[in-house]
Amino acid sequence: MEETKVQWHPGFVAAMNLELAEDRDGLIFEKEYNLNTKPLEIDLLVIKKAASVRIGNEIGALFRGHNIMEYKSPRDALDIDAFYKAGAYASLYKSYGATLDAVRAEDVTVSLVREARPDGLLRYFREHGYMVSKPYCGIYYIKSNVLFPTQIIVIRELDEASHIWLGALSERMEKQKMVRLLERVEKLSGKEEREFADSVLEVSVGANRQVIEELRGDGRMCQALMEIMEPELLLKRQEGIKEGLKEGLKEGLKEGLKEGLKKGISGTVETLREFGHGDLEIKNAIMQRYELTAEEAEKYLCEEI
Repeated sequence: MEETKVQWHPGFVAAMNLELAEDRDGLIFEKEYNLNTKPLEIDLLVIKKAASVRIGNEIGALFRGHNIMEYKSPRDALDIDAFYKAGAYASLYKSYGATLDAVRAEDVTVSLVREARPDGLLRYFREHGYMVSKPYCGIYYIKSNVLFPTQIIVIRELDEASHIWLGALSERMEKQKMVRLLERVEKLSGKEEREFADSVLEVSVGANRQVIEELRGDGRMCQALMEIMEPELLLKRQEGIKEGLKEGLKEGLKEGLKEGLKKGISGTVETLREFGHGDLEIKNAIMQRYELTAEEAEKYLCEEI
């Protein structure tokens, strides 16, 4: 089976929105902020709406008015060249202000985020006389040889309970950690928070399929996962209908709707199977949701085998 490519960066942006949720009203989040023309693009730009904004999360303790954040996925290196590249992005951002010195250098910070500690980069700092401090667990301040206040955030060293959203951006999730993540998602009530959590969960589930396999045997957690992923299932059904409509335009609207519905039902069956639901449970579910007869539902089950 071809390995599914995990889209880490949208999950990082969503995780940072949740990490800074308590102070989000005072911040502006600009994801994939373009520096002039592509491919010069900042992963996340966090702007304080006012200088008086104070951020409780220690990740934001270094923040000034304009905060450039660069995220490295688990398989991406954070080396000295990546370090200088982030600094260059910050310099370009400062220089592209609407007027001369519109963005003050002392009002810009750089944050580099990675799951594992970049030992090679930290060794480079020691060997070349950089001053490095560690004011918080998992957070390293670079205090010399930099144009802007700079920090390196090591996700794996952060407190797990306080930073569960960033911690979910991993290919090494353990079963109990995934369970705690699902329980945290279940407790969210706000629409915006749930949308951000869904983005984080999509990345975490996609990168940790083996853990999901382990959870199949836990009926309670499997049901919780299905409820949390319901928006994704709905999207798959909608995409199936939309695709069917596209194809059906050539043959007529009626045929297109029919084909779209078929793809939507097939997608539902496939997804329910993926999360460990048995054929009888799936059959009853699609009969009720799509108003199918037992014989019609049986055909969709046979098609998926």
